[in-house]
Amino acid sequence: MKPVTKLSPLLFIRPAFLLLLALVLHVLGYFPKIIENWYSTGIYKGISSTLRVLTRWAPFSIGDCLYILFIISLIAAFVRSLIQLRKSGWNRAVLVQILLNLFSKILWIYIVFRLLWGLNYDRLGIAYQLKLSKKGYQTEEVIQLTNRLIDSLNACRARLKDTLLPEPSVDSIFRMAGIGYARAWDTYSFLHYSHRSIKPSLFNGLADWMGFTGYYNPFTGEAQVRTDVPRLVLPFVATHEIAHQLGYASESEANMVGFIASLATDDPFFRYSAYNDLFSYAQREELFLLAMDKDSTRFQQVIQLNRERLDTLVRKDRKEVREFFQQRQHKSSATLNNLYDQYLRINNQEAGLKSYDEVIGWLIAYNKKYEKK
Repeated sequence: MKPVTKLSPLLFIRPAFLLLLALVLHVLGYFPKIIENWYSTGIYKGISSTLRVLTRWAPFSIGDCLYILFIISLIAAFVRSLIQLRKSGWNRAVLVQILLNLFSKILWIYIVFRLLWGLNYDRLGIAYQLKLSKKGYQTEEVIQLTNRLIDSLNACRARLKDTLLPEPSVDSIFRMAGIGYARAWDTYSFLHYSHRSIKPSLFNGLADWMGFTGYYNPFTGEAQVRTDVPRLVLPFVATHEIAHQLGYASESEANMVGFIASLATDDPFFRYSAYNDLFSYAQREELFLLAMDKDSTRFQQVIQLNRERLDTLVRKDRKEVREFFQQRQHKSSATLNNLYDQYLRINNQEAGLKSYDEVIGWLIAYNKKYEKK
């Protein structure tokens, strides 16, 4: 970067143009029908498919490597800026130039993020495509859904004859997730998925600190899954992250789409994984609503009833998963979860982390309309 001794109006042209472009992309979010019809089901399909074609060949996560290089470049740029400021005697013009360059880089990242994937946060989404009316739901409806999920959990576990759950390879889980979407496509044309690009995360060691089981890289089109977790967790995480690849940015919608794809596999282990995850959301919402009703007696009764209704092996499997995460949870993950909560709120998910739980509303509406089991 060439040192300057005084500020020139030309220095402000690039950041001003980028700011204008970023504002245009932000305002576009107020027109969800345009985004749904022109971007999410049009332009984005080409973008995501192309990115997956470019990255699927690598057995490792290219996106994770880019993240590492980006962090290194940030550190190097920070050091260079400090050296430059020191050499210039902490000149105000040099400081402004550095800040303008930083501001331009942030705007570039935002613009590329919105164009490659971020606009999907503002689409009409799965409710529009399935013609679901997501209205408020009553406590009794959530209790009925929870009981229904318990029955499905027990039925799937009965199909897995052994006391110990199967341990399919990670790659076979990823393949089956793709098969689930291929079968779901027979019913829902908008769930077409090709050029599978789902990878084990290179950051498994950081997962305990950051609190993730999977994530999507919008710059490479790859889905990353944490692979050191109990196998029961992986199938639903895989279908959830593929849903993000298909443009379902909302966490609740990714849960709903992942659930549909998991059931479409007709594989008992996949279905068991999906029912287990959805049951956790449903029971949490069930107990939350009962707590809001201040009915402590029924609150305790429901906890006991749910426990009694769950098959012994289901309880064992859930306990193993719960203990795994409890033993490896770090205090710092709460702080990072708060940061991710704010990220979700900024991106049109007002409930923040609780937006994962909003799948319960979609599932109630879906069952009412389609009566799927």
